[in-house]
Amino acid sequence: MENIKRILSYTRRAVDDYDMIRDGDKIAVGVSAGKDSLTLLCALAELRRFYPKKFELCAITIDMGFEGTSFDKIAALCEELDVPYTVVPTEISKIIFDVRKEKNPCSLCAKMRRGALHTAAKELGCNTVALGHHFDDVVETFMLNLFFEGRIGCFQPVTYLSRMDIRLIRPMIYMPEKDVRYFAKSADLPVIKSSCPADGNTQREAMKQLLAKLDRENKGLRYRIFGALQRGNVDGFKEVGKMQGIKNYEDNEE
Repeated sequence: MENIKRILSYTRRAVDDYDMIRDGDKIAVGVSAGKDSLTLLCALAELRRFYPKKFELCAITIDMGFEGTSFDKIAALCEELDVPYTVVPTEISKIIFDVRKEKNPCSLCAKMRRGALHTAAKELGCNTVALGHHFDDVVETFMLNLFFEGRIGCFQPVTYLSRMDIRLIRPMIYMPEKDVRYFAKSADLPVIKSSCPADGNTQREAMKQLLAKLDRENKGLRYRIFGALQRGNVDGFKEVGKMQGIKNYEDNEE
């Protein structure tokens, strides 16, 4: 695949810096059918070929139950990558939009999807779940917590869920979204546009637009925010030197 080396450089650095993968791990990649999770799937499938710590890989899609959604092209990609693929049917969309008629559905939806993903991973014998959160997601989540909850916090690079006895890893935390976008397009990944009625009309999307505006006015703002997270050791982030592939923020501006 084109540009896989650049994607791998970000992924391996994060995996090494945070000890995300251990010998003998069986990792389930949560594949939502978006560009982020499909890029993560490709990166880990390639990493599996040469990484010194041997690990198994499988892919899981939680089918939200929206009509007309087909995952055949994703199944074909998984076959090409030699990654076993499982689709878990659910009625999450019906519960949220038809039964409960949630006005702010994102939180409940995320909770239900996570529960279904973790359960499916355990049933497949996985001890680790990999999620496709990237660099921009880190910065946006930090700012969302600050603006709307009044707290300093973010998701963790590595999380242990004691109740499920499963680890969550986020190998793309160093990867800017524009690199994800470019890879997904150049590799012609079978991205499926979200059928969710709330897609594009969320606090996260509003924060993304605000950060883009602030970053244009204050060049490199997102990288300074990420660096502050690392220097402050916020929620497991740590200062580990310059992120591989990011020489300085000027190199990463369009």
